[in-house]
Amino acid sequence: MDIDLSPKLAKKLYGGDGGSYHAWCPNELPMLKQGNIGAGKLFLAKNGLALPRYSDSAKVGYVLQGNGVAGIVLPEKEEKVLAIKTGDAIALPFGVVTWWYNKEDTELQILFLGDTKTAHKPGSFTDFFLTGSNGIFTGFSMEFVCRAWDVDESTAKALVGNQKDNGIVKVDAGAKMPEPNKDHRNGMALNCLDAPLDVDIKGGGRVVVLNTKNLPLVGEVGLGADLVRLDGNAMCSPGFSCDSALQVTYIVRGSGRAQVVGVDGKRVLETTVQAGNLFIVPRFFVVSKISDNDGLEWFSIITTPNPIFTHMAGRTSAWKALSPEVLQASFNVTPEVEKTFRSKRMNSEIFFAPTK
Repeated sequence: MDIDLSPKLAKKLYGGDGGSYHAWCPNELPMLKQGNIGAGKLFLAKNGLALPRYSDSAKVGYVLQGNGVAGIVLPEKEEKVLAIKTGDAIALPFGVVTWWYNKEDTELQILFLGDTKTAHKPGSFTDFFLTGSNGIFTGFSMEFVCRAWDVDESTAKALVGNQKDNGIVKVDAGAKMPEPNKDHRNGMALNCLDAPLDVDIKGGGRVVVLNTKNLPLVGEVGLGADLVRLDGNAMCSPGFSCDSALQVTYIVRGSGRAQVVGVDGKRVLETTVQAGNLFIVPRFFVVSKISDNDGLEWFSIITTPNPIFTHMAGRTSAWKALSPEVLQASFNVTPEVEKTFRSKRMNSEIFFAPTK
């Protein structure tokens, strides 16, 4: 597989005083287009409002930093107004209308990862704005707008033309915005920093898996996700997705090293990863990471709502399940070497703490 898998940073597409939107380009990260994956980041300053829009792709949002408010309208449903904070994962199926608002001093940062197989541009999200200088109603004639909204022409012109900005605006400090409803979070968002841990290895790391059990809406999105926090100098076991899913990884914080091995035992990627990097592991390729001193944290989506992984080291690895005779013959080693190999990592799985 001759394709560039090296991690990339997002680039700014648009923005102003209220904030900005950044995205990864398929031309620079070819696996986005090949895997039909889109990735973007929203940054909102204080009083920044991301105008109502819908997308051509189903997504998972993850709050990287800050606190804010999200408005979500599912098809033929009432608006849900959610308080969101760092660590929140939000499933966004096809057809949802969303807006995002930050009333705090700290910048609100939200990562979006999703499936673009039905998108206009493979590997990219396309948003359709309901208002603003590029809103969909700027393209209709006044006759159509007046008929659709049952308003006179002067009102229609004000509704369509008064908002001169596009995508993201800054709301007046005294403007009243909707207050979140705590009941609206149920089934809509899951905080990965507060959720029960699926894996917790002392000195190694922790995992929270997002799936149809703890956030049923991801079934409609068609994606699974996880948040992994690797302790300083720990290792994540070499492993692969055994259900033909792609793994899309965004480095939230920290730094470390990653290796990916593909067909015929060829190492296709050996790199340093750091906060802000995005990289994609192709189907069935084996990936492993080792964190630097300060640890490594990443958020990943997997292109199936209930992913299954096979690990190649540790107590639950495929090696431990194979019979000794098969291992001895396969490695072409003596029984003593096979026994030594099998005896290792008997009490470790997935994450390996650094050796003392």
